[in-house]
Amino acid sequence: MKVIGFDAPGGPEVLRAFDIAEPAVGPNQVRVRVLASAVNPTDVVTRNGTVHWAYVGAGVEPPFIPGWDAAGIVDDADPATGYVAGDQVLAIKVPVVEGGGTYAEKVVVAAESVTGLPRGHDFASGSTVLMNGLTALQVLDNLEGLAGGVIAVTGGAGVLGGYVIELAKLKGFRVIADASAPDRSLLETLGADVVVNRGPDVAAHIRRHAPGGVDALVDCAVLGNVVAPAVRAGGTYVAVRPAEVFGGAIDPDYDLKTETVWVGPDIARKPRLDYLSDLASTGGLTLRVARELPADDAAEAHRLLERGGVRGRLVLRF
Repeated sequence: MKVIGFDAPGGPEVLRAFDIAEPAVGPNQVRVRVLASAVNPTDVVTRNGTVHWAYVGAGVEPPFIPGWDAAGIVDDADPATGYVAGDQVLAIKVPVVEGGGTYAEKVVVAAESVTGLPRGHDFASGSTVLMNGLTALQVLDNLEGLAGGVIAVTGGAGVLGGYVIELAKLKGFRVIADASAPDRSLLETLGADVVVNRGPDVAAHIRRHAPGGVDALVDCAVLGNVVAPAVRAGGTYVAVRPAEVFGGAIDPDYDLKTETVWVGPDIARKPRLDYLSDLASTGGLTLRVARELPADDAAEAHRLLERGGVRGRLVLRF
């Protein structure tokens, strides 16, 4: 069975094809023939060694296989799961550990980490839903006590930022988001109430529309202290990456409540997976594929993502 992985962390060039044994199906598990796997920013930091703790010292032997998201067809399943061969599904799993991630021709996951392919969508677009959708749901969990308030979202043109905007509007928030000129209409389509110019003065731009400061800011662009002044005293700053790993910790002088989201604990919360699939089926989430590439071109996909400016997800075809 072909997988795409690496022997040691490094640049995109370390990604290559490996042949490994096909995974067996155990109790309460589903095996999926992967047809599409989304390339997420977390895949890049897994590959380049920023989050090397995911495999160094964890008893994992190479190849180290990235990838959280997969869409494909059930190949085999424990009958108790209710899934049968031929079912069109989405699956999510933690990369590298426990058999590796979704850059693989086949993956085995617990039934709780599987949901149906959204109606009206192909495998490529379906593969963009779960990892970023679950992260966006966690963001909204941290803002539950502020429902109906005003929030700001940085990086709204990215997939995660776009999902946060759409889910926040469903919760009744007023949303201010930043964008470059070419992305303004996209954010308006996603539901942002106000779109301000991105850049070093973004906090001041946000304050013009929320003079007292926003109730919360979701920092999908990882701007840290650059945007902290946009939040009112006692408000909430939501980080989408741990500051202790990626930097960008907020200066305590800003008097903010800081929350960090991490999708790992949610990958087996099936009701959430089902909710996201249903929402995508009804147009509540806008699925965006920037480009599809053959799995063997994973290194090029990582180069494109690192170069920046990608709107939508790059997707590997298997």
